[in-house]
Amino acid sequence: MDLFEYQARDLFEKHGVPVLGGVVATTPEEAREGAVKLTGDDGGVVVVKAQVKVGGRGKAGGVKLAKSPDEAAERASEILGMDIKGHTVHRVMIAQGAQIEEEYYFSVLLDRANRSLLAMASKEGGMEIEQLAVERPDALARVEVNALTGIDAAKAAEIVAAAGFEADVADKIADVIQKLWTVYREEDATLVEVNPLVKTASGDIVALDGKVSLDENAAFRHPDHEALEDKAAADPLEAKAKENDLNYVKLDGEVGIIGNGAGLVMSTLDVVAYAGESHGGVKPANFLDIGGGASAEVMAAGLDVILNDAQVKSVFVNVFGGITACDAVANGIVKALQILGDEANKPLVVRLDGNNVEEGRRILAEAAHPLVTLASTMDEGADKAAELAAK
Repeated sequence: MDLFEYQARDLFEKHGVPVLGGVVATTPEEAREGAVKLTGDDGGVVVVKAQVKVGGRGKAGGVKLAKSPDEAAERASEILGMDIKGHTVHRVMIAQGAQIEEEYYFSVLLDRANRSLLAMASKEGGMEIEQLAVERPDALARVEVNALTGIDAAKAAEIVAAAGFEADVADKIADVIQKLWTVYREEDATLVEVNPLVKTASGDIVALDGKVSLDENAAFRHPDHEALEDKAAADPLEAKAKENDLNYVKLDGEVGIIGNGAGLVMSTLDVVAYAGESHGGVKPANFLDIGGGASAEVMAAGLDVILNDAQVKSVFVNVFGGITACDAVANGIVKALQILGDEANKPLVVRLDGNNVEEGRRILAEAAHPLVTLASTMDEGADKAAELAAK
């Protein structure tokens, strides 16, 4: 789960990372009141920042300075409702201004390719770090972090030295880096990024911007994280799937996919995409893994999600019977169609294999549901589902 900047700022403050004051506003009047709260009635410099989960806000005009509360309201009215790379701005953060002397960069993230954690730091912050990494890779220090020991004083000093920070700020930056590691560890994050991390005119090191991604697999440890979800922007189908504990990701296609096991579902996506090339270029509409227990309720919940996707024209149910035998899966499909009733209105192609497969196929054949077509192999099922979607 990616957080908005203001949410990242609040997490930073919670764990002692130095930040400046910030107030969230959804209207120009709230922006004016926020500026008064931060600077007083006499006013002072604040920054009005669009809150969207995408980079490039500044270049798009989503970050503006304001020198008075009234000007903050004006800037907010200009930013609210903007479209930034497909994201509509519904809220802004009014942030305290700062006298910046130098801008730095720091992040700690999950390095999946190397199966480790990685800290990155640079004396050149404020710009797009991807561009810096390509054009001048030597300016970006990369230090592997042991997940068990994390970033202690020694590791922080190593990161600071690798990035070449000046002696007058090295200790302060090392201290902030350790606190940012605390955010990463305590909140079960997969990414904590600050760009820019700045040195102010008074010599303080402050996190002016923040990007945090949380590991949803650790949500059971963090009941407070639920309040951080942007439910208004969530895809309604993905929200429904989440309510039913289904592993679902919506894609841009026409063939709904249901399988048991992530590997099987991924293979099914590939086979359907390949088959679709012969039927007008139809593609998979989703990833949906119902896991090991394909009960009637689970199958009904999965079908309910997929059939409510207006793009879906057919559904391919591809199940390998293991712990849950094929006859149980077949009974689940039959009962699911009974549960859904008239809501089940799109053709289903079902391929069963594995434990008790003959009995499973017999159950579906005897049920003789008009929407269900049986397939013997994955390739056959994918081709038939693609053909039905194309029609």
